[in-house]
Amino acid sequence: MQRRAATAVLAATVLLLTAGCTSGGGDGPGGGKSVTSRRTAPGSPSSGEAAEQTPPAKGSVQVVRTVAANLRTPWGLAPLPDGGLLVSSRDDGTIARVDEKTGRTTVLGAVPGVAALGEGGLLGIALSPAYASDHLVYAYLTTDSDNRVVRMLYDPKKPARQQLGAPDTVFKGIPKGMIHNGGRIAFGPDGMLYAGTGESGDRGLAQDLKSLGGKILRMTPDGAPAPGNPFGASAVYSYGHRNVQGLAWDTKQRLLASEFGQDTWDELNAIKPGDNYGWPDAEGKSANPRYHNPIAQWHTDEASPSGIAYAKGSIWMAGLRGQRLWRIPLKGTVASAPPQAFLKGAYGRLRTVVSGGGDRLWLTTSNTDGRGEPSKTDDRILEVRVS
Repeated sequence: MQRRAATAVLAATVLLLTAGCTSGGGDGPGGGKSVTSRRTAPGSPSSGEAAEQTPPAKGSVQVVRTVAANLRTPWGLAPLPDGGLLVSSRDDGTIARVDEKTGRTTVLGAVPGVAALGEGGLLGIALSPAYASDHLVYAYLTTDSDNRVVRMLYDPKKPARQQLGAPDTVFKGIPKGMIHNGGRIAFGPDGMLYAGTGESGDRGLAQDLKSLGGKILRMTPDGAPAPGNPFGASAVYSYGHRNVQGLAWDTKQRLLASEFGQDTWDELNAIKPGDNYGWPDAEGKSANPRYHNPIAQWHTDEASPSGIAYAKGSIWMAGLRGQRLWRIPLKGTVASAPPQAFLKGAYGRLRTVVSGGGDRLWLTTSNTDGRGEPSKTDDRILEVRVS
């Protein structure tokens, strides 16, 4: 695990500023759970839920345009603060920049060490909280031995395919498999890095607190277990997950995450630090008080959710097998109305959804991942307006 002094100073500063604040299968037939949580500061109760405004029971979706087309196995997506979108290719192991105005796609470079087998490869990406000064891009990837998080310097002044610096390993040792590699990473409002992992097909790992599989992890930007984590000097933030695929926060800094179920139920959950979400003993709602029940659940052929985003008072959840975009209106950590489906079958499998600010979302498809029908529709990035 490598350290950078500047990033460590940043992490310490963020912690000081936030102190005292509340802060199966994989892509195939198995579906997924999405998790909405309490504040990012561990153990903090949610506040003001009764005063929160409830979004309308019904919403709307408008696909404004195709931003870029003919992409290959797009997985992670990260909007740049100065314009443009970074997108990772799971199978090619590359990161490209898409000009959101013209659709022009420029390959920054390949990430060394990516082993793209099964559901593994180059998965989620995220920008450093200090990106404006450090220009670091973080990536979750599968290697020959594990899943890990690395970071690379992005220099747009260099020629195409030479714009990524050598990767620094931030965190390693996450179990890998042909299935259930997790892969979503995101920086939270607390400046900490969160990673969703899978149990790699070994169901027992999800309940094993000594394993990094089947967990949501929380760490500093340098990869150390984040201060205040529920299990002491461990990066584990929550456990009992099957295959976490999406992470997002609402306006009250409550964490949300998506996750595949197996044969029966996909879920949307409220994540509380240290809580057990039941897999493999529970799939969907359970009468066992040991397990944290989901906010909402779906049959796996309706969802198999991947990425999620928060916008307009709702969680927006991309469905792979379900081939639709779900809207889940929330009041606090409770669904305020039944989930609503949009774009059913219109663009095939939907992989990643990212907030573009206000009522805008960026949405990617996943038809070239080996389970879609690329002969019918290619992979693309869409600009979507929602309410």
